[in-house]
Amino acid sequence: MFNRQSRDTVSELADFKFALEASSIVAITDQRGRITYANDKFCRLSKYSREELIGQDHRIINSGYHPPEFFKDLWQTIGTGNVWQGEIKNRGKDGSTYWVDTTVVPFLKENGKPYQYLAIRHEITKRKKFEEELKVMMSRIMEVQEEERKFLSRELHDSLGQNLYSHQITINRLKAEMSHPLLDQMETETMEIMKEVRGMSWELRPSVLDDLGLIPAIRSYIQHFIDYYRITTSFDSSLTQRLGPEKETAIYRIIQEAMTNTRKYAETSELFITIRERDESVRVMIKDEGKGFDMAKVTRNVGLFSMEERARAVGGEIIISSKPGSGTTIILDIPV
Repeated sequence: MFNRQSRDTVSELADFKFALEASSIVAITDQRGRITYANDKFCRLSKYSREELIGQDHRIINSGYHPPEFFKDLWQTIGTGNVWQGEIKNRGKDGSTYWVDTTVVPFLKENGKPYQYLAIRHEITKRKKFEEELKVMMSRIMEVQEEERKFLSRELHDSLGQNLYSHQITINRLKAEMSHPLLDQMETETMEIMKEVRGMSWELRPSVLDDLGLIPAIRSYIQHFIDYYRITTSFDSSLTQRLGPEKETAIYRIIQEAMTNTRKYAETSELFITIRERDESVRVMIKDEGKGFDMAKVTRNVGLFSMEERARAVGGEIIISSKPGSGTTIILDIPV
């Protein structure tokens, strides 16, 4: 017979089960991944009856969205007795797709080997749709921003720049006819203004990025960076193909922002940039050996947010790592 403590334990477990069933999408599979239990929420969301699910594996709801490596990692994780967490896009019986935030917990034998798995899911379809809409919106905002930059850059170079150049020619003509200290001052000031206008135009959107592409634009920017800030910058690239305007602009802006942060905060005289073609992606690495910073204490500023959004907008991923006294490394991977 159960004693009172045993009855309380059973009652408490029943309460836990009720709470789990009421709040979550729950499935249990055997060690081979075959479904042995599916709760009502799982059936409603997948559009399959319980009888249709039992005995099947989760390929029955595979949407085809994730690559094979995704599920290989999942099975390697839970197969070694570890909990797996992630977001999965599934497909229902009627062809509709939905997203679930998933936690898979392995139940272990005494020898540490799993004998079944408990999958607890929560639907996040609306959130994922919002994230996708936000991604599209951010991509459009950055596209408009680049168009505005291009327009302003051309206006500065072609309109204001040409007017200043004409002004300089007039001053030179006057100097040929007469000598006056004010003319020398006007010539010097005009040349300084022309230099600043060219710099502003170049910072907004270098024409070489549109005319010749990413690598010449980066080389041009690096030379300008070295001339102005005296930071030795090593650049090495194995990129042999054009990536399209959106991806090239994203890479250029991320490198530009990273170099600006190095100049402002790293307190270093050396910077290393590499671009490598991989099987299905391009990897960009920006590394300095400056003072670094504590990742746990850093505040996400506009520059960091901009780099992350630009990477995300072209389907890429950016990883920033740093430690006090050990410099900073930024790795950007963009699919091609």
